Amino acid sequence: MRHRKLAHAAVAALLTLGGVSAAGAFPASATGSHPGAASATGSDSGAAPAAAAKPASDALVSAMRRDLHLTRQQAEARLAAERTATAIAPKARRAAAAAYAGSWFDAVSGRLTVALTHDASATTRRAVARTGAAVRTVEHSARTLDTAKARIDRLPAPAGVSGWHVDPAANTVVVDVVRSERSDNDVRRFLARARKAGPVTVGTVSSAPRTFAAGTVGGDPYYTGNVRCSIGFSVYGGFVTAGHCGQPGAGVSGWDGSYIGTFQGSSFPDNDYAWVSVGNGWWTVPVVLGWGTVPDQLVRGSAVAPVGSSVCRSGSTSHWHCGTVLAMNETVNYSQGAVYQMTKTSVCAEPGDSGGSFISGDQAQGVTSGGWGNCSSGGETWFQPINEILNRYGLTLHTYTG
Repeated sequence: MRHRKLAHAAVAALLTLGGVSAAGAFPASATGSHPGAASATGSDSGAAPAAAAKPASDALVSAMRRDLHLTRQQAEARLAAERTATAIAPKARRAAAAAYAGSWFDAVSGRLTVALTHDASATTRRAVARTGAAVRTVEHSARTLDTAKARIDRLPAPAGVSGWHVDPAANTVVVDVVRSERSDNDVRRFLARARKAGPVTVGTVSSAPRTFAAGTVGGDPYYTGNVRCSIGFSVYGGFVTAGHCGQPGAGVSGWDGSYIGTFQGSSFPDNDYAWVSVGNGWWTVPVVLGWGTVPDQLVRGSAVAPVGSSVCRSGSTSHWHCGTVLAMNETVNYSQGAVYQMTKTSVCAEPGDSGGSFISGDQAQGVTSGGWGNCSSGGETWFQPINEILNRYGLTLHTYTG
């Protein structure tokens, strides 16, 4: 089985490098069957990623070329630029202070762009520019936009509203509506109330979001009852995944049917995260499974990639796919209820991918929640940010430090 061969290769490489800790997620016979790997600590510090000798493996660059339609040179240059943008983003935000109005990675210029309000002083603008970021002047501060979104969060949303998020580049709160439901009376009433909350723009999507859990089909990372999901990232003592995949106390079995452990914490809706403690001979490694598309990826941290950055996802159904970060702190309106503080991406996903890993370079980003579309026709997928999960449960991600 290719699954098992990949697993042994990943663990053998780690053992050679001296980076494995016997603390919780995979059985020795199935280590690589898990897309999960890990990251630094539970803080959302935005620490700069560790320096690497190469921007990325050849296979990772090939995946970006396929999914983002880039040349090899463009992919390598973009990864290097994104690492720089990720490192300077927290410094630029501190320099902007109250004038901060959001930031994003501009793939065209290859730089982090920081928006500042009109009242930003010349000193503030110079301080932001000194970090290496480009500066743009806008009308609304990040605080104003976040407040507007928080007001919308308190509104009951009809099924025809897909979700809403702050778009820093557009300097507005975007409310996405399912195209076929745009004329629905409940949707219209919701939009009327949302516009009273602050600066709002209405967007459209092809279909409503759904979670990506699936019925039992076999040969995949883990099962809870008849639900199949994907491991997200290894933490010391277990792994994190999506909350809609299981409730606290639910038992978890692996791809081979053997017992892994138990859901210790879970939240859905409102959030979509959970963590599973593991034992019974299973153990953790700081690896995200590449499924033969790319080499299994080592995880070295959890620095947050800015909007506009490339990001890739590993899941047990559709395996490895890449795209870009489209929005942060989005409220997603699933049929089961709203989920807050999600990150939206252009990466596709399918049932069974729920809980799987989102990673940018070697930095863990979050666990797959849901979306719309599929990996044949395309779509969008949301993930629950990893640092929030770590902070909520007091977990430490398992990272490779070599």
